[in-house]
Amino acid sequence: MATAFSSDGEAALRRELGPAAAAAAPRGDLDGFYEMGRAAGFVRGGGFRKVALQFPDDLLADAAAVAARMEAATGAEMYVLGDTTYGSCCVDEVAAEHVGAEAVLHYGPACLSPCGKLPVLHIFGQQPLDIGRCAEAFRELYPDRQSRVVVLSDVVYAHAMGELEQQLCPEYPNIIFSRVMCGDLPGPAPPGEVRQFGRQFLVEAPGGLQDCAMFYVGAEGLALTSFMLTWNCCPFSSFDPATGCGRRETLNINRALMRRLYLVERARDAQVVGILVGTLGVAGYLAVLQHLRELLRRAGKRSYTLAVGKPNPAKLANFLEVDIFVLVACTQNSLLDSSDFYRPIVTPYELELACNPAREWTGNYLTDFRDLLPGACAHVELPPAVPAGEAIPDISLITGEMRATHLCDPMAPLLPPSTTLACRDQTRALMEISPAASFLESRSWRGLEQQLGQTPVSKAVQGRRGIAIAYEDEGRK
Repeated sequence: MATAFSSDGEAALRRELGPAAAAAAPRGDLDGFYEMGRAAGFVRGGGFRKVALQFPDDLLADAAAVAARMEAATGAEMYVLGDTTYGSCCVDEVAAEHVGAEAVLHYGPACLSPCGKLPVLHIFGQQPLDIGRCAEAFRELYPDRQSRVVVLSDVVYAHAMGELEQQLCPEYPNIIFSRVMCGDLPGPAPPGEVRQFGRQFLVEAPGGLQDCAMFYVGAEGLALTSFMLTWNCCPFSSFDPATGCGRRETLNINRALMRRLYLVERARDAQVVGILVGTLGVAGYLAVLQHLRELLRRAGKRSYTLAVGKPNPAKLANFLEVDIFVLVACTQNSLLDSSDFYRPIVTPYELELACNPAREWTGNYLTDFRDLLPGACAHVELPPAVPAGEAIPDISLITGEMRATHLCDPMAPLLPPSTTLACRDQTRALMEISPAASFLESRSWRGLEQQLGQTPVSKAVQGRRGIAIAYEDEGRK
């Protein structure tokens, strides 16, 4: 199953490498595609001696050649990150710190989430774009030359937007081209300026963004889905450079929002919530973790923070006591399709809709968790606590059962101090009582155990050969 964090690995496992594949030549124009001059200038200008190179899977074939050229051009040590901790669109500062890197060169598509620790240079890779065909598709989709259209693009086509702008601006006086920005700009945005998803553009329409249509240059994917959910008041069209075709996006946004609002209702019913750490590099992730813990505590729900790397159904099925998960990740990886998971997965914004009585659904969807933090544009303070006897009862739309919607006193402890410690054994050793630990103790299987001194020593023997889905001693189907 493919997820937002990783693709289906079966094709990679079954792929056979022959002499021809092993000797395949890397991409021809490395200097142009990977902007070697700009990257070398960044390394030399910063005086970096150790630099991490992060490639997505489809560009790893060029990693060795790029690293060798960068070392020759800069004299710095280059380390290729073999696997990302989470999504490849995010800068993997964790893996970079393992080698003591002083900076990161991030190649390929990026979510452009700001980082908090290391200097980063994004090199998107200049994918080819047929400017003439793209302009022709735009004219077919928007025959009215007075149309107000905001042009967005996948970052790998950002290099061609200047030429497209030169072709379309003389014909369309109200067209707006967005600019890619890496990192947050200082100060608040001026009136009419939009800064989201690493894009920046100025809207001068009388009705603001609601009076504009959106034209996206790029393939269908998570970025386009995030744009359409966030700016759901705007009609979308797109041009896929791979196929050379333009189309009006017919994704039923209302249906998608109904699915997300159903998950909000599931979050209201949940008693135990697992907070999934889906990033360790996006600035503000620690603050939003603390924010979610406090939110759940005030809502009377138990929460457990889980760092399991790239989430998949098999991993999360180990936590049967969890009713629902909330994923803290970048804007592109937040909207994880949880239909194959044992428990639903919601975003921090959806959890706020479920647990914060002061936050109401306005039709505007938020995928950037930083917008929820204190001082941000969409932050909503929790209302004062209401005594349990005065709380207005609520009926679950899923189970039909009554549930309380009041918030707990912010100063009240989670558990009384007298019940948090108990005797572990006859030696009077103390242990801390935890509902999760008690549940774990009741399981018949609790994971791998070392059993030091209990397992007899044996000689190493030849094991099975091959991969788990097709060992050599098994017949091929």
